[in-house]
Amino acid sequence: MEKRFIYADNSATTAVSEEVLNAMLPYFTKAYGNPSSIYKLGRDAQKDIENAREKVARAIGAEPREIFFTSCGSESDNWAIKGIAENMAKKGKKHIITSVFEHHAVLHTCEYLEKHGYEVTYIPVSEDGLVNPEDVKNAIRDDTALVTIMYANNEIGTIQPIEEIAQICKEKKVIFHTDAVQAVGHVEIDVKKQGIDMLSLSGHKIHAQKGIGALYVRKGIALPNLIHGGGQERNKRAGTENVPAIVGLGVAIENAVKDIQRKNEIITPRRNRLIDGILKLPYTRLNGDRDKRLAGNLNISIEGIEGESLLLMLDMYGICASSGSACTSGSLDPSHVLLAIGLKHEIAHGSLRLSIEEDVTDDDVDYILDVIPKVVERLRSMSPVWEKMMKGESYE
Repeated sequence: MEKRFIYADNSATTAVSEEVLNAMLPYFTKAYGNPSSIYKLGRDAQKDIENAREKVARAIGAEPREIFFTSCGSESDNWAIKGIAENMAKKGKKHIITSVFEHHAVLHTCEYLEKHGYEVTYIPVSEDGLVNPEDVKNAIRDDTALVTIMYANNEIGTIQPIEEIAQICKEKKVIFHTDAVQAVGHVEIDVKKQGIDMLSLSGHKIHAQKGIGALYVRKGIALPNLIHGGGQERNKRAGTENVPAIVGLGVAIENAVKDIQRKNEIITPRRNRLIDGILKLPYTRLNGDRDKRLAGNLNISIEGIEGESLLLMLDMYGICASSGSACTSGSLDPSHVLLAIGLKHEIAHGSLRLSIEEDVTDDDVDYILDVIPKVVERLRSMSPVWEKMMKGESYE
């Protein structure tokens, strides 16, 4: 079969859309004024920043003054968690609640705080990759400063019961933050209706450029300055604004939240075809709940092979995929997400994540389902682990 190119790793990053690129280009050569300057070129740049801020706010049901631009989702997570921790410590509250399968931007931030005198409770997840709101409720204490639970998992795509968790936090008078980097543009989000206090998002997951993100902070929540210096971002994050990227984010998020239901109705059947087709292979399993997941995400463990070898061979056929989070792709350790849902190390090593959008056609799905069995068969034929499995011998 003729080799083609299929990009099925949108959870890692997305291409900058043509509309976003065209919106950004003038700010490199013509509308290049510093937003802090008082002449027209600068004032125009400031107006365009505020226009983008309104677009981001509208996309998630927030007010423009509640949106702070950052460089990425990881920065937003760090600022939210460390900032609240610093403020609440003054009130004697140094306890944080999160889940065991958060993105490392959250987990490593919590580990950092643990080294500085904070206590962190890591909520377990079910074998289907879901947080139980009751576990969050039972973990909240008088000294709890913050609950931070991701909206949708970046590896297995499971969508968490965010509204229920937020309601619990509201009743307990605890601030609730969610890392929604994977969710924005794929599920309907309204921070006011859902009771979300703080939310992180990133541009490069929704066809904006890399290096731009945002943090929503509910009005009334005070965060300490992230960067000291100038008065940018209402004195909270100093440094000349990245105007092209901010404008691009505004366009990208406006497009991303248009017709979410319609897009999901197109993507979900294709995702389900991929799931059902790959699961026809023996010794495979779907990771994460079948239905409570992002429309374009599937994560399947394939026993008897290494995920890295699978990705390299798929690449030879023109298929871009992942074995987990792109942020940890250089690690030889198995995915902490897959271990958290109960997979053994050797099974977790053989995971395949595909994250598709509308541009992956039915023909592309056919091609992927034709290629994967061939690649798996070849890899298993060379695998001593698979050989032992077929002989009924232990490979632990």
